[in-house]
Amino acid sequence: MKSFQELRIVFFGTPDFAVASLKALVDAGANVVGVVTAPDKPAGRGKTLQGSAVKEYAVANGLHLMQPEKMKATSFINDLKECNPDLQVVVAFRMMPEVVWNMPPMGTLNVHGSLLPQYRGAAPINRAIMNGETETGVTTFKLKHEIDTGDILLQQKVAVLPEDNAGTMHDKLMAAGAELLVRTIKGLVENTISEIPQDKVTAGALKNAPKIFKEDTLIHWDNKVACINNFIRGLSPYPAAYTMLGDRSIKIFSADVIEEKMTADPGTFETDHTTFLRFAAADGWLYIKELQQEGKKKMDIVSFLRGFRG
Repeated sequence: MKSFQELRIVFFGTPDFAVASLKALVDAGANVVGVVTAPDKPAGRGKTLQGSAVKEYAVANGLHLMQPEKMKATSFINDLKECNPDLQVVVAFRMMPEVVWNMPPMGTLNVHGSLLPQYRGAAPINRAIMNGETETGVTTFKLKHEIDTGDILLQQKVAVLPEDNAGTMHDKLMAAGAELLVRTIKGLVENTISEIPQDKVTAGALKNAPKIFKEDTLIHWDNKVACINNFIRGLSPYPAAYTMLGDRSIKIFSADVIEEKMTADPGTFETDHTTFLRFAAADGWLYIKELQQEGKKKMDIVSFLRGFRG
């Protein structure tokens, strides 16, 4: 078995979440022989082509970069073979064909933002908070055919605090995942890790984490205030929960909760036009703290109410 520094590693990733893991590998002295990321995409008003966060890091650090349009393209498969990887690492990347993930002799590792087998899917951080979890974490596992079902290597638990939202948990899990990845690869080299099939893990009823679409972000005010607050936290700052305020759509990023016996109909809003805007739920009120009207910038409630004429 080669040493940690001798292993030839190809890294697959696209957003900031993946950059932390790539940087951790480089900082630990890993031999990253290739980096695969998404093709450049038009961004901004000028639709200028913009590279991913992983591309920016790879270019800045002189790493061999590949940006395939199609993962099964012969040219890309040949480029990958020329890298001669012992191991591949995937963090926040699209689905990969077997010809790619099954190429290296040590297989392909994935870093996932949940405690598998819970929250398999594209939005594990959001869904965990939306469901009111007080604990989540990161998992390293071996890729196989079915998404997020491969054998578990290591896990690290991370608490979800009442003040956390999807943004703060993203950053916590990003750091935890980067550390866990390095520890996992070193453990594989030292033969101190035993792979655990996910069906051998006692996890209770499984909760999935499917991709979030616009229609999934509408607030349903007939739910309990705690449930709605978790929903808002789990979607903040992106893609953000929304509701209608009169004839206007507003995104809500944070709120305070007061439980009480209700007479107001769910969804009813009240404001003093100076300090508060509150919505009625099934068992209390949500006092909005930060929001964004469609076409406007995000602002705190006092700033919003200065211009509100509803």
